[in-house]
Amino acid sequence: MRGRIGATLAPAVFLLFLVLPLSGLTRAAHRLAAVLAAVVVLWITEALPLPVTALLGAAVCVLLQVAPAKEVFAPFADPLMFLFIGAFILSRAIFLHGLDRRVAYAVLSLPWVGARPSRILFAFGAVTAAISAWISNTATTAMMFGIGLSILAALRAPDSRTSIAPAYATALMLMTSFAASIGGLATPVGTPPNVIGLGFIRARLNVEIPFFSWMLIGVPIVVILFGLLYWYLNAVAPAGLRELPGSADVIRQERARLGPWTTGQRSVALAFVVTVALWVLPGLVALVAGEHSAIYQLLVRRVPEGVAALLGALLLFVLPGEKGRAMTWPDAVQIDWGVVLLYGGGFALGVLSFQTGLAEAMGRGLTGVLPISSSLGMLVASIVVAVVLSETTSNTAAANMVVPVVISIAQAAGFDPVEPALGATLAASLGFMLPVSTPCNAIVYGSGYIPLRQMMRHGLALDLAGILVVVTLVRLLSPLIR
Repeated sequence: MRGRIGATLAPAVFLLFLVLPLSGLTRAAHRLAAVLAAVVVLWITEALPLPVTALLGAAVCVLLQVAPAKEVFAPFADPLMFLFIGAFILSRAIFLHGLDRRVAYAVLSLPWVGARPSRILFAFGAVTAAISAWISNTATTAMMFGIGLSILAALRAPDSRTSIAPAYATALMLMTSFAASIGGLATPVGTPPNVIGLGFIRARLNVEIPFFSWMLIGVPIVVILFGLLYWYLNAVAPAGLRELPGSADVIRQERARLGPWTTGQRSVALAFVVTVALWVLPGLVALVAGEHSAIYQLLVRRVPEGVAALLGALLLFVLPGEKGRAMTWPDAVQIDWGVVLLYGGGFALGVLSFQTGLAEAMGRGLTGVLPISSSLGMLVASIVVAVVLSETTSNTAAANMVVPVVISIAQAAGFDPVEPALGATLAASLGFMLPVSTPCNAIVYGSGYIPLRQMMRHGLALDLAGILVVVTLVRLLSPLIR
């Protein structure tokens, strides 16, 4: 139904904006407003696949002569696009060689975890968040979802001496999704909205946020928000018993089944370590020698994040695997190209909104409507809007829609736009209430262990906690990146 509504409403909104007398706009900005309005409708209703909508918006901009094709499609070659591609290839290799499962079972089988449900919940969530900081939230959820189901199946088996409470099964499944979404905030490559926000901040504000600098804000947010998530789920959804007989055995058996480290796993681990080292090294050099040192400037110029990601990914085609190389081209092209195209199309529309003056006009108009009288109010409003929008559409689309508008509003109101833009970028990943909010939520909802009302209730609590944490830490820590 939502798709049919979008298919009808989007053309109507497009034509309406074309004929409306929008005063103060150039012809190009007027036409872009019509395109953006239709794209927003299609993104929210998902009448078309999100990448298709992004490409359609860019193509229509060329047809309507909003800008020449060379300018419209220039963002598709932005260096951050190659950060996406390189990181996705690394993620694909980690998944194909089972390195993620090896790490997960290694942590879950630690002696201190044992058979205690609260410790299993904590370790399970911590592993999920840690893996999600480096690979796709959706891929992390899909992998940990299978592990979680194996644990629950063993605990609920007919020959089990005790039975866990249904609430604990709900909590473990919710931990799978929520921890993956939270963990993606730790690094720029953890989730696509991070890269999208960084792109707008760099392109429109000329502010570079290096990999390590992002982690100075992202990691504390993840640690605090995950701590709150664990405390909340452990309190409201107890297992009903102190220990879960059989759970430790199941985990040890699954880990033993993985066997010794393979050649491919060692190669992928090496490529991953090299990539992370290249991402973090400039930040460490800046801390020791300063951002104006010659070696820091050399690293930033020669090995930006996108190049580091490509070097790590290309290393996979050189290092050995079980049968030939650690990565083959047919495997590499299985990455999520849709997200790459969605980023390119959304970034193109955002850049055009600034070039045509549409973003500035929207910022002036919204500044007069919204009751924002301080930089803190601007930050809170940006984060709340991003969270609400992420509940109704994809996190990636939410970031594409909210971040450029937030920058314009902040500039029109005379506030520093970096802080609200960063807050909106982080908040775009905080959609926890509904199965349709993120693919992570949809995956775990399909387990049958999560009643819809429980997901909404627990998701709302985490949304509110996320807003508070992001507002506080962005306010306190954003000076570290300036």
